Amino acid sequence: MSEFCLPVRVYYEDTDAAGVVYYANYLRFIERARTDWLRTLGVDQRTLMENGGIAFAVRSLEADYLKPARLDDELIVHSTLEAVGRAQVVFRQNVMRGEELLFSARVRVVSFDPLTAKAAAIPRAIQEKFKVLEKIAS
Repeated sequence: MSEFCLPVRVYYEDTDAAGVVYYANYLRFIERARTDWLRTLGVDQRTLMENGGIAFAVRSLEADYLKPARLDDELIVHSTLEAVGRAQVVFRQNVMRGEELLFSARVRVVSFDPLTAKAAAIPRAIQEKFKVLEKIAS
């Protein structure tokens, strides 16, 4: 699975007074997609944090808002893996309405120890899953 796709329906709560998706909600959409992708890979972030002492956090994000999504639109969040390091993963995520690209982001996520707030290596089993996806994507 070199690409993960998550359908998202735009609800009233996602929009501003003009019925357009509020810009910050795109970040929520792509976060859900990354989280659900990890779940499909067998990674439970809560268990990882509680038993493995590892959490993930967004370190940096580049985003392009290209076209507006509106109330009741059916969107698809497309996520691919760009790079995997010892303690970081880079994702490319696009929000589409049909064939229209509405939003595009490059997201760098780091692995860290929540007790010390210091970088920590991604567990080997998870890193191997990411490496397989990275090879498929390239």
